[in-house]
Amino acid sequence: MTIGDLIRLLSDGEFHSGEQLGERLGVSRTAVWKQLKKLEGMDIALEAVKGQGYRLSRPIELLDGGLIVAGLSRQGRQHLARLFVEETLPSSNEFIRQRFAQGAGHGEVCLVEQQSEGRGRRGRAWSTPWGRALMLSVGWRFESGVTALEGLSLAVGVILARVLERHGALPRLKWPNDVLLEDSAGRLGKLAGILVEISGDAAGPCEAIIGMGINFDLPDSFRDRIDQQVASLHDQVVGLSRNQLAAELLDELMPLLAGYEAAGFTSWQDEWNGRHAFHGCVIEILRGQQRIVATAENVDESGNLWVRHEGGRERLGGGEISVRGRT
Repeated sequence: MTIGDLIRLLSDGEFHSGEQLGERLGVSRTAVWKQLKKLEGMDIALEAVKGQGYRLSRPIELLDGGLIVAGLSRQGRQHLARLFVEETLPSSNEFIRQRFAQGAGHGEVCLVEQQSEGRGRRGRAWSTPWGRALMLSVGWRFESGVTALEGLSLAVGVILARVLERHGALPRLKWPNDVLLEDSAGRLGKLAGILVEISGDAAGPCEAIIGMGINFDLPDSFRDRIDQQVASLHDQVVGLSRNQLAAELLDELMPLLAGYEAAGFTSWQDEWNGRHAFHGCVIEILRGQQRIVATAENVDESGNLWVRHEGGRERLGGGEISVRGRT
């Protein structure tokens, strides 16, 4: 029995007694009770009614690889080598990295319900409740080298924004790898993070892992523990399933990766700038302990962000730079 098995039974809207759950899962009532206690510590709300049993207060849609693949177009499917769906992993990016080490990885996708060691840029932790986010990593092998992949994380952000806009959301893009959305209180918060990790030759073959974490439906109890402003997709969009979002996202992401060496970021530049969250706004640039106040301009054809400050105009190219809007 796994947590996913238990959640699948409890998500049908019906009450189930401990005895019924044990029979369905092939374990004792004591084992069921221990797993139910685990759910309480995972921001998964349970209803318990004496004489009736247990059910989830809010059903959780589990990821389903078959549904996701079935939702792909022929073009999206032709670039997908293999799709993995895991309940828990330290990191989906690390999973794909290990696949590359085994001689596979290219065109492979890993989705996971929960990560224990998920990371964002600059080594920051990326944590979400079980089953309340869409977390995935894609592996792709490029032949032209690292320099041909400039702006890739920004192009991926445009892809996600496009998909969300079809469902009525109004995402904004924050350089270099965040997607923002207004939360239920009208505040701009982080909806998604994109982490592209590249290894290999600067001018020859290299392997890229494109990791994405998208907040889908965050409980208030979880938001209260986060030290930054966050948003979830359900703040603006209701009725979109995680499996549908995964299929639509991969349907555009896989062709993007297949053609990126030839097209580069130039074809995505205008779309990114059109969704730029802080264009013309005063921002803070953080470099280690140094803070610079500047005004944000647009990104160029390589995905670099141009800013203006007392020292003149400057081009930011990433690395250990963090940009945030000033309040």
